[in-house]
Amino acid sequence: MPGTDGEKNALERGRRPGRTLATSLTAVRAVIALAARAAPWQTAGCVLASLVSGIIPVATAWLTKLLLDRLVGHAPMSSIVALAASLGAVGAATLVLPRLIRFLTAEVEREAGLLARERLYTAVGDLPGLSRFEDPDFLDRLRLAQNACGTGPGQVLNGLLGGMRSLVTVVGFAGALVSLTPLLAPLLLLSGILTLVMELSLARRRTAMMLRIGPMERREIFYSDLLSTVEAAKEIRLFNIGGLLRERMLRERRHANSARRAVDLRELTGHGALGLVAAALAAAGTLWAAYQVHEGLMTVGGVVVFVTAIGNTQSTLGSLAEQVAHSQEAVLLFEHYRTITATGSDLPVADDPRPAAGLSGGIEFQDVWFRYSDDHPWVLKGVDLRIPAGSSMALVGLNGAGKSTLVKLLCRFYDPGKGRILWDGVDIRDIDLESLRKRISTVFQDYMQYDMTVAENIGLGDISAMDDPRRVRKAAERAGVDRAVEELPHGYQTLLSRLFFMESEKESAEHGVILSGGQWQRLALARAVFRDGPDLVILDEPSSGLDAEAEHEIHRSLRRYRRGRTSLLISHRLGAVRDADTIVVLAGGKAIEEGSHEELIAADGEYARLFNLQATSYRGDA
Repeated sequence: MPGTDGEKNALERGRRPGRTLATSLTAVRAVIALAARAAPWQTAGCVLASLVSGIIPVATAWLTKLLLDRLVGHAPMSSIVALAASLGAVGAATLVLPRLIRFLTAEVEREAGLLARERLYTAVGDLPGLSRFEDPDFLDRLRLAQNACGTGPGQVLNGLLGGMRSLVTVVGFAGALVSLTPLLAPLLLLSGILTLVMELSLARRRTAMMLRIGPMERREIFYSDLLSTVEAAKEIRLFNIGGLLRERMLRERRHANSARRAVDLRELTGHGALGLVAAALAAAGTLWAAYQVHEGLMTVGGVVVFVTAIGNTQSTLGSLAEQVAHSQEAVLLFEHYRTITATGSDLPVADDPRPAAGLSGGIEFQDVWFRYSDDHPWVLKGVDLRIPAGSSMALVGLNGAGKSTLVKLLCRFYDPGKGRILWDGVDIRDIDLESLRKRISTVFQDYMQYDMTVAENIGLGDISAMDDPRRVRKAAERAGVDRAVEELPHGYQTLLSRLFFMESEKESAEHGVILSGGQWQRLALARAVFRDGPDLVILDEPSSGLDAEAEHEIHRSLRRYRRGRTSLLISHRLGAVRDADTIVVLAGGKAIEEGSHEELIAADGEYARLFNLQATSYRGDA
């Protein structure tokens, strides 16, 4: 569903991150604040060490000049020794400081990256609804934000510190060049400015390119996963579609490579042209210095300073431009991180939400309309129904009738476009969302398979009690999976994954087990019934992957579990829902029939037609 205007503006800003100087500066301040919060002493050490490191090349050149001039001028040995000792100290600092800076910046990157990752996934986890995760634009930015929060803070900080270090060096050598030749220094600085402008332009193009190829890379990952997972292997081989999927994967990679190549070619052309300019300036400066020495207008030490200044100024200006550009690129990517973390709730939150009370009256849908976006058709078109507390209701209908959508609305993953849903007469939009969901337990049709132990797969239904083995076993018994679990190598502590071990260990069942589809479904059911005393139990196709005997056992166990609780059951197998107190038939986005099994059969409407169709298939009638 569409978000608020503020959320739309936040996402719009994320489409063109860093488009103004103010935006970039804001992002830089955010990175610095993040680094200072995560690793204050290491950040301060990085700044100090970088300043000293920037001074060292200039100090080395001037000390070398003084030493050579004094050697040529036969100065006292004591002054020569002092200069030599100073050069030795500077040389030692030259060796030590880079390693110290590398260590400190790595520490800052680790700590800042950890804090950034925590904030990112907290922000994503705090999104109460599902609409963001169905928005491709949001998913592309989330992917870039995931990359940015890992190394982005470190890259920005590295670029800032490197830029500061290079700037100190450039200023020092620029002063030396101005004192020796006032004309050449501005030309060198101009070439550096041109390099900087080009690097910033390339950074913006590269970041825009990364956002543009995001959908291509996601499609490539989709096809590569299909080609490398056991779930798809059977059909790929049976229908011989491996070549088709491989070609589609490679096509997406070719498109992404083409976009990257265009940026790389522009970078190559720009750097080549500026390199020729820099080489011409260096050659002119060297000829001028040789002429000055030939005419006796410059000392040997002056020549050393001049040649060193030209080389260091050009290389440092290039390094400065590259560091600023990399920082800009990291800042642009970090803007996606800031956009994601600043994105507001995808569902409106009441100013003073009420806690969800135990269900005593019932749940009511009043003229509920819903569609997934303004571009989609209405899925629900004015649904009216009531689920009395303590009763069981079944939803039946053809695929696409809106049964699972109604469940999503009831769990408040979305809000109705029109109408309202009442919990004991209170609009669920006015109820505290966490307390509402604590009173609901659900088995979704697309249940999860967690690469965790059996006990953890069940205990995730109520993490406050997931370490209670008695409750875990009871839930497994209700779901009819307890006997299968006891036959596993480590029982409830058996890991249900083959992902986390060395290749040599994967041959042993001791190191992970893969369950069948029906066993996974029973675990999902156990996870739902593990929640203690829910007011509402929602079972969306809880037995779709089970055989007839297992389905019978499960529904018999679930009848006992649902007794006295409000329950909503969805199933295409109408024999499994016939004992519900009320059966509602959805069609065309509306509730067209409602009543008990006997009442609906007697009415000879849509329910009777569907029931008789299924019964006919079992009886073998024509």
